[in-house]
Amino acid sequence: MSGTTEPEPPAKLPVPQEVADAVRTLIRWSGDDPEREGLLDTPNRVARAWKEYCQGYLEDPAYHLSRTFEEVGGYDEIVLLKAIPFQSHCEHHMAPIVGTASIAYLPRDRVVGISKLARVLHGFASRLQVQERLTAEVADCIWEHLHPHGVAVVVEAQHGCMTGRGVRVHGVGMTTSRMMGVFREDERSRREVLALMGY
Repeated sequence: MSGTTEPEPPAKLPVPQEVADAVRTLIRWSGDDPEREGLLDTPNRVARAWKEYCQGYLEDPAYHLSRTFEEVGGYDEIVLLKAIPFQSHCEHHMAPIVGTASIAYLPRDRVVGISKLARVLHGFASRLQVQERLTAEVADCIWEHLHPHGVAVVVEAQHGCMTGRGVRVHGVGMTTSRMMGVFREDERSRREVLALMGY
């Protein structure tokens, strides 16, 4: 998974017969007729959609952190990308997880383009996930590849497995965070980054 090439657009991918048959089986098991007009093309559409939802398996999110910059004019304060929208799917029910993430780091001697932080998030989000692991993976990736003084990641999301099934509670968000380096060890630094994030 080098992450250096763009995957083929899912709309052009051939769908294996076994995958289309699996979707037909699910439609039938759910109580509908996969042969009715409105559902005839659904197996292929669903298969290609899931290939797109899970395109994060085709890339290494760390690749986006491979190009860094040292010319920052002496800047040595927090770098923050706030409220980045993302969508993922939970690994337990394959239901949507929709939310935002705020990602901050305190650079040591190099920075990355800010869009790269969003790309790291989307790379991990485009896999079957649990929110706790997603939060940790994003933070760990930045920590391991940028070697900053500190990393802070806060994720807020709503889960379709809670709103569309089971308890069916709407409007409830889940918040997870991971603090590393100075943001974990120093209370003042932690308060500062959380305040910048709006907490």
